[in-house]
Amino acid sequence: MTPDELKIVRRAYAKQITAAHKVDYDRVEKAFAEVPREDFLGPAPWPIFRMRKAYVPTPTADPVFRYTDDVVGIDPSRQINNGQPSIHAFLLSNAAPRDGEHVVHVGAGTGYYSAIMARLVDVSGRVTAVEFEPDLAARAVANLSSCPNVSVVHGDGGSVEFDAADVIYVNAGATRPSDIWLDRLKDGGRLVLPLTTDLGFTKSDWSNMHRRGAVFLVTRRGGDFHARWISSVAIFPCAGMRDGVSERALAEAFEKGDLRRVMRLHRGDHLQSSTSWVRGPGWSLSYS
Repeated sequence: MTPDELKIVRRAYAKQITAAHKVDYDRVEKAFAEVPREDFLGPAPWPIFRMRKAYVPTPTADPVFRYTDDVVGIDPSRQINNGQPSIHAFLLSNAAPRDGEHVVHVGAGTGYYSAIMARLVDVSGRVTAVEFEPDLAARAVANLSSCPNVSVVHGDGGSVEFDAADVIYVNAGATRPSDIWLDRLKDGGRLVLPLTTDLGFTKSDWSNMHRRGAVFLVTRRGGDFHARWISSVAIFPCAGMRDGVSERALAEAFEKGDLRRVMRLHRGDHLQSSTSWVRGPGWSLSYS
């Protein structure tokens, strides 16, 4: 396949994944059409995640197999993946990174979605890509070497220091929001926050995913944090951001439903339980 033919395939892939979730944000489609996914997946054959069949290798090294709306294993032995492109396109369209903004990507893996974000903020913006696993962080450094507006940080995404951010995109399942994510979110900034129970990634019954994980978009307005549900999710656990008390509270909240009524994220323990969808130590999500 020639480079020009591969560009055509990539454009078709970008259209398909944005159409899957009715993404109405042309810049997201353009970014997916421009970033070569092959630079971040390693050598063929590529392990494609097939739920009950686990990982199935691609039959050949044909680059077309990299441009499908599939989860691709980065390290199948650890269940670490390059996530499904269409859900990332959808979440990024909700976060809406703009030219000149600073995006912090927690759980950057080998860097593919960090590179997408770098296109969305353009050369006037920047991306801080945070990765906990040292081998993946090293791969991200190499893979993103051609992106001058991306810096890779190896560390715990729930506690590593970073500059104030316009967008914080968490790419792993937490049981609570990190204090630093809320502290460093600028006024008007957006936090993409996946909250999951302990069954949110390992359980194979995908039909009940909505009871195990949810992504909330948190927007800061002065000292207030507005929040709304945007998607169900099954995602790799966020190292350092899981505690048993919050996980049990989330499990109970998912069972009762009503997560689409959530309107605010609160810090502290002052909120009455009657107005809360979930309450954890020092934080809650409420209906008002």
